[in-house]
Amino acid sequence: MSSGRRSWDLRNGSPHVPRAGLSQEVVVAEAMRVADEVGLDKLTLAEVAARLGVRLPSLYKHVAGLDALRGHVAVAAGRELGAALVAASVGRAGIDALLALSDAYRAFAHRRPGAYAATVRAPDPLDTPAVAVATAVLKVVFDVLAGFGLTGDDAIDATRGWRALLHGFVAIEAAGGYRMPQDLDRSFHRLISAFGDSLRGWAVTAATPV
Repeated sequence: MSSGRRSWDLRNGSPHVPRAGLSQEVVVAEAMRVADEVGLDKLTLAEVAARLGVRLPSLYKHVAGLDALRGHVAVAAGRELGAALVAASVGRAGIDALLALSDAYRAFAHRRPGAYAATVRAPDPLDTPAVAVATAVLKVVFDVLAGFGLTGDDAIDATRGWRALLHGFVAIEAAGGYRMPQDLDRSFHRLISAFGDSLRGWAVTAATPV
């Protein structure tokens, strides 16, 4: 039963009141929460509409469809990740900056798993907002790598290696793959420190003929 704008949420037996001031920002923020709870692959427009207390067609005034919503989520998630990386690395340099950057990346993946998943895929080159956000995130990483003397192709190679290390670690961690009693933070920091040590000779190694 319903009365006016008030409807009954059968999932928890409580009245569900539509959220006022629906906008693209509100829709995307709710979509990120859904993705964090159930996984980005299970994000649907129907679930977002239900949580906002609106009919599904109402969402199409703010997003063009599920693919567009995922794109908006990726941009918003990239901005959030970028802000976290900036806050972590500002005023730091060298291995200290790399450790802080890595901790912030891992913390974001823990805190916002669905949003994090949206940041993994490279943006469409024609998607200007997504490219701008990805470029801003890369700049933070490049600034830290510059402290190791890395620029250009060397910095790109190092960034790919860093991302592979971090994504592998957080993905295994999220799947419950680390069950031994030894401290996981210690293992993570040793991994990043060892990677940082390798960066000190990265440019020289890359330039040395094989």
